[in-house]
Amino acid sequence: MTIFTIDEVRKTFTNGEVEEEILKGINLSLKEGEITALVGASGSGKSTILTIAAGLQRASDGQVVFEGENMTAMNQEQIRKIRASEFGFVFQSAHLVPFLTVEEQLMLMLDVSESKMTKREQKKEIEKVLKLIEMDHRKDAYPASLSGGEKQRVAIARAIIHKPKMLFADEPTASLDSKRSKDVMVLIQELTKTLNITTLMVTHDEEMLSYVDHIITMKDGLVV
Repeated sequence: MTIFTIDEVRKTFTNGEVEEEILKGINLSLKEGEITALVGASGSGKSTILTIAAGLQRASDGQVVFEGENMTAMNQEQIRKIRASEFGFVFQSAHLVPFLTVEEQLMLMLDVSESKMTKREQKKEIEKVLKLIEMDHRKDAYPASLSGGEKQRVAIARAIIHKPKMLFADEPTASLDSKRSKDVMVLIQELTKTLNITTLMVTHDEEMLSYVDHIITMKDGLVV
């Protein structure tokens, strides 16, 4: 089932008196339980599409529709609530809070997402997710003691702990070696299927494309 559509989305930036069109009418549709990868050279518009889809910036024209609702017509507070409750984010760096343990990182995300679970239910959910990513033995560890791969696993757990419907991943393996990159992509693939998440990912790493369902190539602000 299609859960997310991008319809004729354009993005224009103004630099002094010069206008530059970064996106030139993009159309995409994303289905539940599938991973779609955006690929292309730097400056092709991949990350701009990702941030517009995720509600982190607005399109200059066109529509972004999530579960039948036009996000383009929403105000900032409506978009914030969707981002907090329905979207998960994974970036190139894990961006973990240095003074929080692994368990506390996930607890914070549940608080941010305004989870209706009791603290006891939250603890049980965190235990379940940490077992899912094989990090339950590290729940009391601080980020400084984690390897790069472990940090990214925790970042993924944090992104899905509140059971989002969409996962946005911007170069999630770029800072990892090849083995850890594959481990992270296997995890993203498994979680996408197991939890029926819709994943949109930007990547430069062609080896990671064997783990995705759809590949969309961009060039000069267009889908090619």
